[in-house]
Amino acid sequence: MALGDFRAPVDAGTWYACNKEITYAAGTTGAASAKTIFTVTGLVRVRIFAHCTADLTSGGAATIQVGTAITAAGLLPSTTATTIDAGEIWHDATADASVELETVSATKLVGQNIIETIGTTTVTGGTIKYTVLWQPVSDNGLVVAA
Repeated sequence: MALGDFRAPVDAGTWYACNKEITYAAGTTGAASAKTIFTVTGLVRVRIFAHCTADLTSGGAATIQVGTAITAAGLLPSTTATTIDAGEIWHDATADASVELETVSATKLVGQNIIETIGTTTVTGGTIKYTVLWQPVSDNGLVVAA
């Protein structure tokens, strides 16, 4: 069993990490819908960070959030996509800084796939790189990029 892409020492323990980079395009990756970005098996502890590497664009007021099927904005709250700019770290409703305390991303227990939901209208361009730091809680706990 592969445990993430790489190991990351955090909080005096070993966390595993997975990355998922999404380049948005109208009609595919930027379509208004819910998409699995990380597949979760069992129960895991997670911390998620989103780093924008190219400004998000939209022909309208597209919103974006990250969570699970039950708690759609449970990991990253809903925000207007076009307010997320290159170099910024998205962790709350206002992506506005390129330097953040590591503690801005709360540790949460997750037992479902991690999904990104684009609502209202399409995200037509831009790129976000998601990083999930995770630890298994259940015997079969595992996170992999979808």
